[in-house]
Amino acid sequence: MIINTAARIHTVEEYYFSRKLKELDQLRKSGQEIINLGIGSPDLPPAPTVVTALGTHSKASGVHGYQSYRGIPELRTAYADWYKKYFSVTLNAESEILPLIGSKEGIMHLSMTFLEAGDEVLIPNPGYPAYAATARLTGATVRYYYLSEEQNWLPDLQSLAETDLTKVKIMWINYPHMPTGASATADLFKELVDFARTHKILLVNDNPYSFILNDHPRSILSVPGAKEVALELNSLSKSHNMAGWRMGMLAGDRAYLQEVMKFKSNMDSGMYRPAMLAAVEALGNPASWYKDLNDVYRKRRNIVYKVMDALDCVYDRNGVGLFVWAKIKNPDINGFELVDKILEETGVFVTPGGIFGSQGDHYIRISLCASEETLNKAYQLISQRKI
Repeated sequence: MIINTAARIHTVEEYYFSRKLKELDQLRKSGQEIINLGIGSPDLPPAPTVVTALGTHSKASGVHGYQSYRGIPELRTAYADWYKKYFSVTLNAESEILPLIGSKEGIMHLSMTFLEAGDEVLIPNPGYPAYAATARLTGATVRYYYLSEEQNWLPDLQSLAETDLTKVKIMWINYPHMPTGASATADLFKELVDFARTHKILLVNDNPYSFILNDHPRSILSVPGAKEVALELNSLSKSHNMAGWRMGMLAGDRAYLQEVMKFKSNMDSGMYRPAMLAAVEALGNPASWYKDLNDVYRKRRNIVYKVMDALDCVYDRNGVGLFVWAKIKNPDINGFELVDKILEETGVFVTPGGIFGSQGDHYIRISLCASEETLNKAYQLISQRKI
């Protein structure tokens, strides 16, 4: 390199899964068979009507040019109808919904729009690493709030309120929670909104797992008055098997979304119109779509429970979402050590809980994004290993 990188890039590292996928690829190239149970990338397709819609609209004339930064009206309306039907939340399709190229994009947009050096951000530990990474890139200071199994992986708002929160601008929450699978109650969401209003903090709920093995989808925006202090990210990646399509959204009060648009409009040039029209089709899937998808995941989860048993780990059968999160019984081994040992001995890769923060050090996570055949094969390999 003939130039130096910007100082901000030294505050973050390459994403764990980006590095790990390279390692797994090298192992495959060396001839080793690898079973990847680490990443939550749905292996099932979207509904057939969604794929058909993409093909049909792609053949139309005049659809391949730049599109609006705000997405097409049909997509915003479909998102609004989806929220009304499943979350009992009324959103103005014109002003309270901003389609995104995946919800991960929205994490960066929100951080860059509202954070700067001197600000503080409340981030769950364990939690999605992107919250901290984007905060650091803005120059803001990360403040972790610790979640624990003893408190059902829910925040202790009373303890937080006893600390100095004057510099905190954003609090990230993520329920259903990734990686633990914990669910928030309606009462917790109300308490969070009250907490945010009292301390003048913008509350952001990252909500992509709301339909996976979860009978009660919830939105933070269902709390009366929530739009004054809260925004919500959502996505079709998990709920509609469209991870590679990059279809997400940000919902909330117009004033917040207008500010986010100032940043977003400088970062992209809109989404592919046929993909947006196909997303409209997906959002119109009947309730049976989610039931059928969850029937598949439920069968897979039962096999993953057997894998966790074979690894001498304990787990909560009430967890929801796309993963099984489990604690290692042996206190002398952490998640990274166990994961490396399993990979070396069996060729099966699972996720160490420590990548989500120190509170996950003695946990591992297994994805449900693999066929029953693959999961059973992983179980056979792991159950036969010498402990």
